[in-house]
Amino acid sequence: DEIQAIASMMEKQAKIVVKPKEVSQEEKQRKAALLAQYANVTDEEEYPFPDPDEQDGSTATAVNIGSEKSLFRNTNVEDVLNARKLERELLRDEFQKKKEQDKLQREKDKLAKQERKEKEKKRTQKGERKR
Repeated sequence: DEIQAIASMMEKQAKIVVKPKEVSQEEKQRKAALLAQYANVTDEEEYPFPDPDEQDGSTATAVNIGSEKSLFRNTNVEDVLNARKLERELLRDEFQKKKEQDKLQREKDKLAKQERKEKEKKRTQKGERKR
């Protein structure tokens, strides 16, 4: 019985044949184009991030290299660069506001100190007059 069950299972498995997937000529060409595109990726295109030493406008050219050849456009690098730029601008604005507030506070402190000196001076003058 066991041998017959195993034999029937093996026959069923032998009957199950995986049909090969039919790929159209257009899909083959599309796949070949993608493979060719990725075969031509250079180091500069793969890693377009600037060195920390270089902080000028040269990063924009690295992003656009090879964009004419590609079938789709990768915007991740641009998004990251734009986010960093926006963050720097926000930090710069915050720093300017803080700088102005500190300046105003110093002026207020200076005026308050001057007023205290004048009050002390008046107080001492009154004391001198009473004598």
